[in-house]
Amino acid sequence: MGKKIEVQFNPESLKLTYANQLVQPQGGDQASGNAGRQFVGAGTTKLALQLWFDVSALQKDPVDDVRRLTQKVVYFMTPQKSEADPTKLAPPGARFAWGSFLFDGMVEGMDETIEFFSPDGKPLRASITLTLSQQKILEAEFKGDGKVPALPGHKPLTSAKAGDSLQNMASRSGKGDWQSIAAANGIEDPLRLSPGQLIDLNGGIAGSVRVSPGGGTGASPGLGGSAGVSVNAGAKVSGLNAALTSGTGGSVNFNR
Repeated sequence: MGKKIEVQFNPESLKLTYANQLVQPQGGDQASGNAGRQFVGAGTTKLALQLWFDVSALQKDPVDDVRRLTQKVVYFMTPQKSEADPTKLAPPGARFAWGSFLFDGMVEGMDETIEFFSPDGKPLRASITLTLSQQKILEAEFKGDGKVPALPGHKPLTSAKAGDSLQNMASRSGKGDWQSIAAANGIEDPLRLSPGQLIDLNGGIAGSVRVSPGGGTGASPGLGGSAGVSVNAGAKVSGLNAALTSGTGGSVNFNR
């Protein structure tokens, strides 16, 4: 039966470090620099990530000490009996998975910081920094050509170049009515676009704009252009969970 540990927060970022094993041959020409160095073994890849635990935010199965949670992660640092040779001990192999990102290796190091103590001296919050290592250069595997298909309701956007004007961008795309494009994109100064600014060159106003008696503006049914979609800065993406799985079936799930 596998071991599963749920964690409260996904890591904010993943840091990958690649390295090759190079040595200077004995008796070699020191002045030759890199040309005199030799590759002596397979490269290595290290993955570093940080996890946060906070028992004061637990809504399911609350505990009184954050170490009750972090101690379960120490399992991946604890030597286990080898299946091939029970007389030898080694930390379990681990797989870290988050979406399409996979990393197989062993937990090389772990730093734990505990803080925010309760009145009776029990820590309620902790952060763990994990370092995993594998004896090869990690190569990502992709399926398909990687092109993003056009989705219904999504319009292609064109990036403005340095010194570009909306008139020039519209002309290159065969669009003559740059005024409608400016209105649809909310551009006040079509002669001064920021480099990298995204423009919907297919947006335009097909109808007329009227002013209502109350002073507000209204648009006729022919009003076109792109609609704005806002995303709250604090919004979380659901359905994307990371997992750290041991070679013996245990796992740690990192849930948003």
